[in-house]
Amino acid sequence: MDDFEARLNSAIERGKHRATQKASAERQEELTTEELKRMHSALRLSLSERIEKSVHQVADHFPGFRTESVIGEGGWGAACYRDDLRLKAGRRTNQYSRLEIAIPSYSDLQVLELRGKATVMNRELFNRNHFVPIAEASEDAFDRMIDAWAIEYAEVYAAKSA
Repeated sequence: MDDFEARLNSAIERGKHRATQKASAERQEELTTEELKRMHSALRLSLSERIEKSVHQVADHFPGFRTESVIGEGGWGAACYRDDLRLKAGRRTNQYSRLEIAIPSYSDLQVLELRGKATVMNRELFNRNHFVPIAEASEDAFDRMIDAWAIEYAEVYAAKSA
């Protein structure tokens, strides 16, 4: 009887899972392209504000960083950068550092994408893309990722500039 009970419960779970998948597929079909564009625009706007705040906070902790808004082909977001001149044993070297995070414009792929590029003293730290279907995108998850990338950059920059 235990084997029957286990198979019965398993079948019930499979049925519930199938119903959930079907409901998800129907919901996906219901979302039109216009609704997806609207959702993308709303998320891009709120996330670009979060990006600006995070990037500005990083720049505020390190004197010499300049900030700029990123609006254009690369998407909407912000960047901070600095170009240091180092003199050592009569030799001059430039050390460039930059953090850029942006949300690209809507595309036919129907995903919300987060792009991040970071360079610390002429060395690439990361060049990342994270994307999720717009219908499944969570603003909180993207907020946490933006914060994590900015904090990672600040930690590495602080270690290398000390």
